[in-house]
Amino acid sequence: MHTASLSFGSLLLRRPRWLLRGALAALATLAGVTSLEVQQRRWIFQAGLSSNPARAQAAAGLQDRWIAFDSEESGAPAQLHGLWLPQMTEDAPVLLFLHGARWDIRSSAQRMRSLHALGFSVLGIDYRGFGQSTPALPSERLACEDARAAWAWLARQHPQTRRYIGGHSLGGAIAVQLATQVDDASGLIVEGTFTSIPEVIGLNRRWRPLGSLVGSMIGSLIASLITQRFDSAAQVHQVKVPTLVVHGSADVFVRPELGHALFERVTAPKRFVLVQGGAHHDTHALGQAQCRAALGELFGMSNSA
Repeated sequence: MHTASLSFGSLLLRRPRWLLRGALAALATLAGVTSLEVQQRRWIFQAGLSSNPARAQAAAGLQDRWIAFDSEESGAPAQLHGLWLPQMTEDAPVLLFLHGARWDIRSSAQRMRSLHALGFSVLGIDYRGFGQSTPALPSERLACEDARAAWAWLARQHPQTRRYIGGHSLGGAIAVQLATQVDDASGLIVEGTFTSIPEVIGLNRRWRPLGSLVGSMIGSLIASLITQRFDSAAQVHQVKVPTLVVHGSADVFVRPELGHALFERVTAPKRFVLVQGGAHHDTHALGQAQCRAALGELFGMSNSA
């Protein structure tokens, strides 16, 4: 769809340009690694726009929440803005939702509503650098620290409630990391996510025209300079809770085979839901019935809101 044209996914579709920038930077000077890392953080997160106007309307009626904490990564106090969508019953399971790149949490309000319809109370947060959260240039380390802070806040607010971790696209990679770092989650749900940034970019595939050996060497060189790796494939085997992996068959931003490859590496109880015709931005809606059935099988959730 048009609103996705500048999304995280479309950035990855323009990977030849991304690779060219990375290759030129690598060949120009290895002393510029710090500068290259800054550029990676900008390209991958694409933070800066407040919300997608076409989707932000769904945020009407959601409740603001604020999470303050002292950041070990930055060495300064930080504050996260979140949106809260509760169920009518206080004992309903609670899900922390982690959004993808570019837009703030208001643009994921419809996805939050879809999760709410499956029976969850949902807290969605903005990482630092997004929306009304503390201004910063996001990074993998900062975003994962933000997710841990939000999870700790949920634990304080709902200590006796089953709590789940969910994420879409880039947020799915953050969700995987969070699930490896906490011991009080009841389950993990990721949608439209991937194995790692280098695999999404397809480094080796993009350089094959130069020959298998040369292409592999160039791909490996560029891959070695990627610091924002989001390597879920190397981490997901540490997840001990039931895991639901959802992907759309028509997702051209993050290919469904990457979602399935991530699923294959899960060692906990798991389900894979492939939503026929689902794209990167509408699989949550098209796959509602399939997800409801999978939640029943995997998490024992038998009713919806």
